[in-house]
Amino acid sequence: MRIGVVNDSVLAREALKRVIEASEDHVVAWTAADGYRAIELAHADRPDLILMDLIMPGISGVETTRRITAETNCPILIVTEAVRKTVGMVYDAMGYGALDAVDTPVLGVRGEIDGARPLSAKIDTIARLVGASIKGSSNRHFVESLYHDADLDPTNEAFDFDFVLIGASTGGPNAIATILERFPRDWRGCAIVVQHVDLAFAPGLARWLSDRIGREVNLIEAGDLPRAGATLLAGTNDHLVVTKSGRFAYESEPKSVYYRPSVDVFFASAAAGRMKPGAAAILTGMGADGARGLLELKNKGWRTFAQDKESSIIWGMPRAAAELGAADQVASLENIAAAIVAGFSRR
Repeated sequence: MRIGVVNDSVLAREALKRVIEASEDHVVAWTAADGYRAIELAHADRPDLILMDLIMPGISGVETTRRITAETNCPILIVTEAVRKTVGMVYDAMGYGALDAVDTPVLGVRGEIDGARPLSAKIDTIARLVGASIKGSSNRHFVESLYHDADLDPTNEAFDFDFVLIGASTGGPNAIATILERFPRDWRGCAIVVQHVDLAFAPGLARWLSDRIGREVNLIEAGDLPRAGATLLAGTNDHLVVTKSGRFAYESEPKSVYYRPSVDVFFASAAAGRMKPGAAAILTGMGADGARGLLELKNKGWRTFAQDKESSIIWGMPRAAAELGAADQVASLENIAAAIVAGFSRR
């Protein structure tokens, strides 16, 4: 991939260049010391990926991300110093389209680079995401292998409340919040969210969403059960599944699925499990994760939605769902929320 680097620190730019050039598959397209220059370069010479700092003079990395994503649709990875200290800015940037975040590698006095491996891994994952398609096998056989008679709990015949399942990636935090904040305050259903995000940032995302929607968002622990009135978020790099007993679990397999946690894997497990059919939505994101799982839910009687192109930061995942015929309705976030809530009122 051709990669642009945006950072006001000379030492940070040098460290990032060395990490990129250590791989035969990646080259530095250009470097910029501030957001204004980065916007100019993104228009003049759009790279395959931009590594974006957050705190810079003149214009922040959040605003730079917003403009570059909206104007050029270029993928952006946040690479900033002490990323956990800027968690609010990280999720603002992700809401505008940043794919993920990682700490800036540090160039040592002897030329060694501390923190190179996590950045290299993120870049390689994004390289695979850029070329993803909906082709390939379903997760059905993997999901069915999770279920055994020993999983069945005779006291848990079904959950007697509504379910809403949401999957998202690039630009997901704002899109998820836009839907959830429109749910009635007294809604007693259960919303379950799978957002592509590194486990290090899942707790911060839960807090960020809680502040946005005015309701507590909890990370899902292995062994938890869905709860009426709860808003739950997948919280590890492993794939979230719901077993036939109705309990949540995390699975490292399939390792070949590099979207982590995978929306497809979770949706397929929900379709094969004991949840009462409710509503499921695929929101903005790069790639095609969730399309096949959404189709499996639709075939089991779930109401299914995909975000439209006009309101999506990146119309990849919802487009794949639409093209596969997995979505009953392709609509704006506001219309998806209204349709889901209308389904509550009919029950």
